[in-house]
Amino acid sequence: MNNPPGTQHLVAETGANLEHHFGALGAALERNRTASIRRIWPWGEQLADIYQRNGRLFTCGNGGSAAEAQHLSAELTGRFRTERRPLAAIALHCDTSATTAIVNDYGIEEMFARQLRAHGRPGDALVVLSTSGSSPNVVATAKAAHEMGITTWALTGPPPNTLASVCDDAIAVEADSVATVQEMHLVLVHALCTALDAALEAL
Repeated sequence: MNNPPGTQHLVAETGANLEHHFGALGAALERNRTASIRRIWPWGEQLADIYQRNGRLFTCGNGGSAAEAQHLSAELTGRFRTERRPLAAIALHCDTSATTAIVNDYGIEEMFARQLRAHGRPGDALVVLSTSGSSPNVVATAKAAHEMGITTWALTGPPPNTLASVCDDAIAVEADSVATVQEMHLVLVHALCTALDAALEAL
């Protein structure tokens, strides 16, 4: 059976794009590895201490970052690799009734921040994710957390960016595309789970 005209060219072009995609991720992993490990381990230790004091973790983001924020919360309330007690972790975008009511009444910048003010307490922690590092609703949430005495950590795209500057600490991923930044954020989510579980086990 003969392929339609142009099919071979399309297959070759797609293959090249896939090679580029995987190559970009590999390069980002190598470029960000050392700095990320240096930061993630202290986050895990501090989060373990927060949980020992009956604190909670909140997460938020938009789009793909929302999915990864929710992924982190799920790993903690369920389990990552080994059995442990369930850990309080709340993704602020998951309550659709509250989220849409807040946006309708107060505007998009208050989408997550108002919920954090309702549920958060001093001594809790917040992980915020944004590939741009400039999402107004995520920045507003980090600022609200700071005012409340909540520890804030950010996973962002390349520096400098506003979100990284308003958080207690941030890992700003050096990568050329949003897709690669998001893939790196998932690696970092799992790295945080690894560091947290190890720190909890050591207590």
